[in-house]
Amino acid sequence: MGDSAVGAGGGTGSDGAEPNGPVDPARGPGDPARGPGDPARGPGDPARGPSGPGRGGHHRSFWRELPILIGVALVLALLIKTFLLQAFSIPSESMQNTLQPGDRVLVDKLTPWFGSEPGRGEVVVFHDPDNWLRNEPTSNPNVVQKALSFIGLLPSANEHDLIKRVIGVAGDTVECKGTGPLTVNGKALVEPYVYPGNTPCTNDQDGGQFRVTVPKGKMWVMGDHRQDSEDSRYHQADKNHGLVPVDEAVGRAFVIAWPVTRWATLPVPDTFGQAGIGATAAAVAPGALALTGASPVVLWRRQRAAGRDGDPAR
Repeated sequence: MGDSAVGAGGGTGSDGAEPNGPVDPARGPGDPARGPGDPARGPGDPARGPSGPGRGGHHRSFWRELPILIGVALVLALLIKTFLLQAFSIPSESMQNTLQPGDRVLVDKLTPWFGSEPGRGEVVVFHDPDNWLRNEPTSNPNVVQKALSFIGLLPSANEHDLIKRVIGVAGDTVECKGTGPLTVNGKALVEPYVYPGNTPCTNDQDGGQFRVTVPKGKMWVMGDHRQDSEDSRYHQADKNHGLVPVDEAVGRAFVIAWPVTRWATLPVPDTFGQAGIGATAAAVAPGALALTGASPVVLWRRQRAAGRDGDPAR
């Protein structure tokens, strides 16, 4: 019997008959219409859901689905870590004061998938290019820490990654004389990010004095703590001559995410945007301008020649 017909009107007629048909035995004469949760309904009542009476079925469904939800969350975390973002922990003082030991940074891993390469001034994480960390102590994470870092729920436990600032890219000439300033393509850098008390260049014979032209597919990197950073300067005798292959870049660190008191973005310093620092662009520009200027002349001559060829008087 449908709800619209059950108990639609209260009371009885003068002859004692029900005005809207017989009364449901489970209802009183004045009982208002019951909803789908009426306890008087049997377990097979079609108005009830398939889970049966009470809430027990819902709890059982949740516990059955929980492993699936956890599995989906882990897969998403792994995909995010592989293709989008990854957290890294800063283990040393080589990037002070920009980064402190114990900071957690988020690294953008998406843009390299679209062909973007590290740019001047960016703070980048990269794989050890030629055993730079051979003399550094390494941690021994347990199995759980390794698993959680693998899927991206903990900062990377891979101790074969480094973090430095990109100073020179393909085509750049980077030079240090005396204590500085550091120059790129003849332009002196103003480096407020260098550790207080440090000089931009290190006046030593171990690699602190150099002039390097960066070849294609490589980058020259240095730490902000110039007197406490084993960077490109001090690995010029390795197979890459101190340069880092672009293919070894994991991604750009763009924000300090932890601790919350240290939250900050990591923008490219203004000094890397000064006019004339892009030697590669400057070398290409004249050719591009010449080609642009010549194009209208070439088109005009081709149109004129076509007109002569099609002229019936000639």
